Amino acid sequence: MTQPKELDPYTSARAFYGAELRRLREQAGLSQDQLGERVFCSGTYVGQFESAVRRPQTDVSRLFDDVLGGGEHLQRLCRLARQSKHPDYFADAAELEKLATTISEYAPMLVPGLLQTEAYARALTRATLPFAPDDEVEEHVSARMERGCRIDRPGAPEVWAIIHEAALRVPVDGPEVMREQIDRLWELSRSHSRVVVQIVPFDAGPHPLMYGTTILMTSAESAPVAYTEGAHTGQLIDEPPMVAKFQRSYDHVRAAALSPKASLPVLASAVKDYSTP
Repeated sequence: MTQPKELDPYTSARAFYGAELRRLREQAGLSQDQLGERVFCSGTYVGQFESAVRRPQTDVSRLFDDVLGGGEHLQRLCRLARQSKHPDYFADAAELEKLATTISEYAPMLVPGLLQTEAYARALTRATLPFAPDDEVEEHVSARMERGCRIDRPGAPEVWAIIHEAALRVPVDGPEVMREQIDRLWELSRSHSRVVVQIVPFDAGPHPLMYGTTILMTSAESAPVAYTEGAHTGQLIDEPPMVAKFQRSYDHVRAAALSPKASLPVLASAVKDYSTP
């Protein structure tokens, strides 16, 4: 169970939500475990909301209001606390990413967001949102660049990126953009102390995660989670048996990939191909 910690409820909408949830729970004379039993989740899960570790959930807030007699108080606060610069389907995963100590990603067709260059991210965003105005595109790009900056800051997570060779060969925008992006992967793989890059070559054949992007995260604040993503949709998975299945599948992909050292020539070759007139 996550132990209550003192929060300034006025630092953010999420902190205010957590403080109000704790106030109502204690007013009702319930422990985190007891409240969790009534809303079909664990006491640890309740504690993560109260300590502002986890972004509030709409359906759980409705149950909290029903059990604690809050009317729609927590549901209204939830709408405020869920505002994010990220797409809604990714916002919960983005919040957990900030707390992660390890991030392991498999990317079948695109370079992982944490490792993208600005030009590459902009080209992808424009392709994904072809009718979006420029300011909306730039907001998405800025949010992605903000995520990527974390790998160079103190306390950065360990990042393990397994990327299919297809992601290196599908041109995004143009040769210059791709050359810059793959060169960044090469530099990160060669010299960054907390980033590991492996390439899955075309001849590796099928594997368990070939259907889409998968991210595994661990942190000191919460249990391991998995996140899967497709076009305009994503799913955060925190049920331990399912997370364990994703971890086993990730291990199989890691075994099928080239070693970090053997991946460097593949990256160098791709950079050279985009440099050839």
